[in-house]
Formats: sequence, C-alpha cells, structure tokens
Amino acid sequence: MSMERLMNFRTVVLALLLALVPGLIYGQNKAGLPNLVKFDLAKKHFGFYLGANQMFFTIQPADGFQRIYTKAEVPDMLTDSVLLQGVTSKPIPGFSIGLVSNLRLGKYFDLRFLPGLQFGERQVSYHMINYTKGDSLDVTVDKNISSTYIDFPLYLRYKSARVHNFRASVYVGGNFKIDLASRKDDIDQSENVVVKLKNSDYAMDAGVIFDFYTVYFKFGVELRMTYGFGNILVKDQTLYTTSIDKMKSKMFQISFTFE
Repeated sequence: MSMERLMNFRTVVLALLLALVPGLIYGQNKAGLPNLVKFDLAKKHFGFYLGANQMFFTIQPADGFQRIYTKAEVPDMLTDSVLLQGVTSKPIPGFSIGLVSNLRLGKYFDLRFLPGLQFGERQVSYHMINYTKGDSLDVTVDKNISSTYIDFPLYLRYKSARVHNFRASVYVGGNFKIDLASRKDDIDQSENVVVKLKNSDYAMDAGVIFDFYTVYFKFGVELRMTYGFGNILVKDQTLYTTSIDKMKSKMFQISFTFE
C-alpha cells in the first residue's frame, strides 16, 4: 500500500471513530447504572487500538558541520561545492494499529503489552548555498525518510479510582522497535542519495489514558510519547550524514483503544 493511500485510509478511519465517540461515551444502560461493573476484576483482557502518529527526529549536528562540502560529498547535486548552513527536521502524519493485552496486578496497577505497527514518514531538510561556475544560490534539499515500525512496548500502568463510567491512568515503560522499511543495506544511486536508518531501536514510552465504560466494551483515548535512546543514523561519506553527529527518534501518538 502506498503512503498516500495509507494516509487516506487513516483519515477515513479516524473520521469514523470521531463520529462514533459521542455515542460511545454517553451510551448508558436503561437503568442509568455504571456499565461493565466487573470489567476491572478480570485477571486479564484483550483488545485492539487504532491511532494517528507523528514521527520526528532529534538531530545533533556534527562539530564544524557548517563548512564547504565538495561535489563528491553531494553526488546527487549539480554543483562545484556547497556551504551547509543548517539541518532541520519536521514530522509527517502517520497511522498506527495494534493489539492490547492487559494483566491486572492489583486494584490500581496493570501490566500492559501493546504490540503494533506504526506507519510514518519524516523529512530532513538541508539548507545550503550552492556554488556553481562562480554563481551562488540558496537551496534546500529535502530527504523524506519512511518507516514502518513493528514495536513491542511493555508498560506499568497506574489507574485512578473509577468514577461512574470514567477512569484515568498514567503509564511508563520500555519499547523495542524494528523498522521493516529500513534501507540500511540499500546501494545508493548517484542521482538519489538515501538517508539510511538502523533497523532497530530501544525507546522509553510515557503517556496517559482516559477510559470510558460503554454498554458493550471499554473505549479509551490514549496519548503516548516515545523517546528513542539510540543513534539510528547510518553513516556514509556524503554531506547528508557527515553533517550529523547523532539522530534519535521521537514519536507522538493518539490512539483509540477498544477492550
């Protein structure tokens, strides 16, 4: 599935979910009593989630990166040399889907495992002055980097006391991620230098969950922030990687859980 079609599918799914949310949240049984009163007493339960994400990078430039680079260091540009002025990154919206498994540890604590897939893309922009035959021109070269992560997050969750059909919680945990779209082993063509990432990363996750108990299931809104620990940039001899010392991943995600 192409990234454009994936984004269109994501938009349709999220629009449907948002249309259903009011009915899910305010749906009550006929007697007006709390829904699913025994739900939290179960030792374990399962479900799934759908969500939207924004992946981005934390970039630490290399010492002395603002310098002249030769034609050999920018083989995909028609130039004699370039002066790099800055490197920036911006996120592009993505889509997430996964499973929910929950183990009850006590009245207020749960252990949660949520394996899933995250489809996303990030853009790294290189701002430079291009020198060609005595002329100079300000240019920006954008490199789009797509990722399809399969992740294995394990969380410890602390839950508030339930108030009728609502409960809030916070969690923290670790995450191991594998990038199925990694181009680490690709061979570059001179007309298109690829910025490559390592195919795995470790991360810390933290977030909040707002649960609403409907008549038939528990519906949750989850906000998650992921902080990668490792330098995921694969170095080569081009400007696009020698100008960067470290590149770490981050991701913000909003998910709708059905349990």
